[in-house]
Amino acid sequence: MDDCVNEEILRIEGLRKKYREGDVLNRIDFTVKKGEFLSILGSSGCGKTTLLRILIGLLRPDEGKVLKDGQDITYSRPDRRGMGIVFQNYALFENMTVLGNVEYALKVKKETRDIARETAEKMLEAVGLTEYAGKMPRALSGGQQQRVAIARTLALHPDIILFDEPMSALDVSTRILLRGELKKIQATFGTTMIYVTHDQEEAFAMSDRIMILHEGYICQLDTPEEICKHPADEYVQTFVLDNLRAKIDSLSKFAKEMQNGSEQ
Repeated sequence: MDDCVNEEILRIEGLRKKYREGDVLNRIDFTVKKGEFLSILGSSGCGKTTLLRILIGLLRPDEGKVLKDGQDITYSRPDRRGMGIVFQNYALFENMTVLGNVEYALKVKKETRDIARETAEKMLEAVGLTEYAGKMPRALSGGQQQRVAIARTLALHPDIILFDEPMSALDVSTRILLRGELKKIQATFGTTMIYVTHDQEEAFAMSDRIMILHEGYICQLDTPEEICKHPADEYVQTFVLDNLRAKIDSLSKFAKEMQNGSEQ
């Protein structure tokens, strides 16, 4: 993220969500900068998906506020927030072509109907899928389908894109390629991205800052470098850093095996 991009786009104040078993989010506070890539990292049940659903407007908090550009959007409808979301399972229309999927929401809105086709084609070009425009989703790989889902979200020009573990179903090599695509898209469009993941290596490879959630609390929110140098507590050290080293070792082994296989 450029040094000049320091303007706050999102502010979360005292956010709390409780279920029968207790608090999933316990009065958390944080801000997001315009153009930032922020990862929300944590194990299953830590509250990261609940937080994402509150941000997009699919779930209401029990306490607290969500402010975007200084405006209170805590109870605004999802389509009035200027946000988009990319799900883990792609959520594509199987009876539509790739192009049809990307232009669908644009054709529904009166103000974008006339430019739907042109915008959709530009978005497919941005994610490198122009040649697949006429194909059906089932003819694409998992990584390609996820890129269609990203293009569909980008077509609506959201200020913020939320990602709910979008690569967890993909193989290692596809995940690495898609990471590069996402960072390229972020640089091209300057879109703010909030990325939920349980994968330490993924978070550290992509993020400007990482929020580490544990049992509804923010353990640490900082740059990857600062988290490595100064872990806030034992949980950050064990869950994040120790697991990160193990994943890096595993990826190094995978890369060597691929290299050896190509040389034979």
